[in-house]
Amino acid sequence: MPGGRLTYQDRRHIAEGLAEGLTYTEIAKRLERPTSTVTREVTRNGGAGGYQPDRAHQATESRARRRRQTPAPGPRVAGEADGRDPEAVHELEEQFTVLMIQTGLPRMTARVLTCLYTTDSGSLTAAELVQRLQVSPASISKAIGELEQQELIRRERDPRRRRDRYIIDADVWFRAWLASARQNAALAEFARKGAEVLGATTPAGTRLHDAGQFFEHVGRDMIQAAEHWRQLFSASRTTDR
Repeated sequence: MPGGRLTYQDRRHIAEGLAEGLTYTEIAKRLERPTSTVTREVTRNGGAGGYQPDRAHQATESRARRRRQTPAPGPRVAGEADGRDPEAVHELEEQFTVLMIQTGLPRMTARVLTCLYTTDSGSLTAAELVQRLQVSPASISKAIGELEQQELIRRERDPRRRRDRYIIDADVWFRAWLASARQNAALAEFARKGAEVLGATTPAGTRLHDAGQFFEHVGRDMIQAAEHWRQLFSASRTTDR
C-alpha cells in the first residue's frame, strides 16, 4: 500500500470517483489508501459536492508551508506518556478534529476539544492551550465559551497558580448528551406552542405539531439511553475495583 501524502494525481482520482458517485471506501480502494485519508481529504476541501483537485492540492501545499513556518509546539504537559509515535498521534488528532467539525463544532472549538481530550491529564489552562495550538488567547477564549455552553468541558480554579483549568471529565459525553436532550425538549415545547398559534388543523400547524412530537420522543429516548449507560458505566467501574 502506498504511503506518504496524497499526490495531485491522487486528488484527480478522488474527484473522478466523486463524479462517478463512488463512496469514500470505493475511492480509497482504488487508491489503495485508508478510507479515513479520503474522508479527511474531501471534508477538508469543500465536501463531496464541492471538491476540486486543483484547489485541494494548493490548500495542502499552503498548509504545509505554514507548518514549516510555525514555531515548535509548546512543552509537553507533565504526565504525558512517552513512547508514542508523534506522526500517529498527529494523525489521530487530525481525525478527531475533522469528526468534531462534522458534528457542527467550529474548527477552533474542535481543535481545543481534541487537545484536551488527547492530553493524558485531560486538563489544561488557557495559556497552555495557546502554547500548544499556537493561536491567540481570544481564539481560545471563544472556543472555551462554546464548549462550556455545550457542557463538553468544565472549569476549575487552580488556587496555586490563580488561574482556571479546563477539564474533560469521564462523564463528559453523558452531560453533553443530556444538554442535547434538554435542547430537544425546548424545541418540542416551542413546536407545540407554535402549532397552537398557527392552528392545529392548518398545514403549518400540523407541521409544527409533528415536529414537536418528534423532538419529544427523541429527547425522552436520549435521556433513557443516557441513564442506562450511566448505570452500566458505574457498575463496570465498581467491578474493576
